Amino acid sequence: MTTTLAIVGAGAAGAAAAYALRDAPVEVTVLEKSRGVCGRAATRRKDDCTYEYGANYLKDDDARVTELVTETLPTDGLVDVEDPIHAFERSGGIHEGRDADDHKWTYEDGITQLAKRLFAETDATVHNGVRVETLDRADGGWRIVDAEETDCGEFDAVLLTPPAPQTADLLGQARWDHDDCRDFRQTIASVPYRTVVTGVFHYPFELDVPWYGAVNTDKDHDVGWVAREECKDGHVPDGESLLVVQMNEPWSVANYDEHPDRILSAIAERTAGLVADDRLTDPDWTDYQHWRYAQPEATVDHAELAGATDHDLYFAGDWVADEPRLHAAVRNGLETGEAIADELA
Repeated sequence: MTTTLAIVGAGAAGAAAAYALRDAPVEVTVLEKSRGVCGRAATRRKDDCTYEYGANYLKDDDARVTELVTETLPTDGLVDVEDPIHAFERSGGIHEGRDADDHKWTYEDGITQLAKRLFAETDATVHNGVRVETLDRADGGWRIVDAEETDCGEFDAVLLTPPAPQTADLLGQARWDHDDCRDFRQTIASVPYRTVVTGVFHYPFELDVPWYGAVNTDKDHDVGWVAREECKDGHVPDGESLLVVQMNEPWSVANYDEHPDRILSAIAERTAGLVADDRLTDPDWTDYQHWRYAQPEATVDHAELAGATDHDLYFAGDWVADEPRLHAAVRNGLETGEAIADELA
């Protein structure tokens, strides 16, 4: 008998879980609020440029995930960013001092290809533009209703993959009169998150620097991370530069509600000072993104969620994984999908 599963969220963990279930007798339906897939591993395109304004690359730090990306899934357009990652502190400029990741994977068409290629190997049905509002526990299953009060169907089990605060909100709206629901919600809501404002800056010239990215190691600079998209094959035309600048949390929180023009001007000024290049104050086009839930600062207490499977309820994502990184979210999705297959079988 085929079991039905709803995966809420088409990010990296949700895509990996669907992939792990591809050969199981489970009918998978994915409900995603945005128009695309891969969540905070996000890609945009503008003026012949492709850029990643959330997760910048897939770290080579998990043998299983690396094998999946470099051997199992299609590898056409796979990019390994070879330039190193440097470091900086509040009181100094950018310098060597941090070992770069051995490999930094992305795709010529952008990091969203990761989720697209995972879903392409499955029979999962992905519905975009569906903002799940309510989970209704009834008759041993789960009925899902979206924000437009549309009935999305009834499922034998549900896998929730949004960031922890949004997952906690979903449980808070659940029509489920059970003490476990309250306990799960409180546990998940306790996971702290970092807020990040990202600025994107394009220039009609290429920077002459020896690094792909630079990270603030003392967490005391307004800028937390700056990366050069031109170091990724196929992302930026020759002779141009495209910087993705992610601000540290104190600055991001303090400026979150400022007008975008003021935010971008301030980020460009700080980036120019960091790189010691006044030209960076005058980009020829810009973009930005506010990430209220950019990255978990800790992982959830797994013991507190252990009983969720008794209710055919599962969780996955970087806040469930042992490390809040993209490769860890993929690994967690794979392992959660396999656990669901075993449980529902």
